[in-house]
Amino acid sequence: MANIKSAIKRIKQSEKRRVRNRAIRSKVRSVVKTARTAVEAKPADGKAGDVAALVREAIRTLDRAVTKGVIHRNTAARRKSSLARKLAR
Repeated sequence: MANIKSAIKRIKQSEKRRVRNRAIRSKVRSVVKTARTAVEAKPADGKAGDVAALVREAIRTLDRAVTKGVIHRNTAARRKSSLARKLAR
């Protein structure tokens, strides 16, 4: 354990960030996975709107993670692009 006051504060801050980042990253993974499985399932004509909504939600979640600094913007762009290509197919 640190003895210096600034080091103690740093430990507290980094722990707070770690927990927050972990929650956000988990949310991103689950939303993207849901969207990807929905796209790959090749839904019937009536369900195409639902799949597009899931992809939009995934893109929104990725953008939020970038804003929070949890993932890099190029990583988010790559994942969004991949989802959009799969949806277009």
